[in-house]
Amino acid sequence: MDNPIQEILEKQLLTVAKAMEDKLDEEIASLEKPDEDDLEVLRERRLQQMKKMAEKRKRWMSHGHGEYTEIPSEKDFFAAVKASERVVCHFYRENWPCKVMDKHLGILAKQHIETRFVKIQAEKSPFLAERLKIVVLPTLALIKNTKVDDYVVGFNELGGKGDFSTEDLEERLARAQVIHYEGESSHKPKSTTQTKRSVRQSARSDSDSE
Repeated sequence: MDNPIQEILEKQLLTVAKAMEDKLDEEIASLEKPDEDDLEVLRERRLQQMKKMAEKRKRWMSHGHGEYTEIPSEKDFFAAVKASERVVCHFYRENWPCKVMDKHLGILAKQHIETRFVKIQAEKSPFLAERLKIVVLPTLALIKNTKVDDYVVGFNELGGKGDFSTEDLEERLARAQVIHYEGESSHKPKSTTQTKRSVRQSARSDSDSE
């Protein structure tokens, strides 16, 4: 049986390799009379870049990237946040809006292996819910370098209804710079104005009540 995650990884590696080849062609074209030494330096540079990217992606996959998974406990939440530079964590309950969010996050997890996508049941995570002031469900905590950098609360920023598209959510995450996105319809990532919050510290949200 084919491994869909492996297929995605291979496609992304091919994309990276193609981009590096194009860049190499541009560098060669910029040289008036490239000699063998110049070409060898450029080839070696490209090879090292590809190796580094392959190692990075392998490390991401070993930490659970590429899949949308549930975190069973608050202890596991802290471990996940420490292991990955970028994490999207869905605080959920068993209701229809959260299932809608699940559908989109499952798709994005496979498309953006540079980011860890997880979910945790808010009612079973009272410490985290209190610390991060999680009130409305679903809420996405967008975490960078162990700090909660931004939130997506309910569907307010996604049109206010459950019929938003995966691309709508993708663009919102890109604006928070928690994923890399270069799609035609994406907005240029903007720096968020919210104060970064350490997951170890108390935080405040202006969300409405459930």
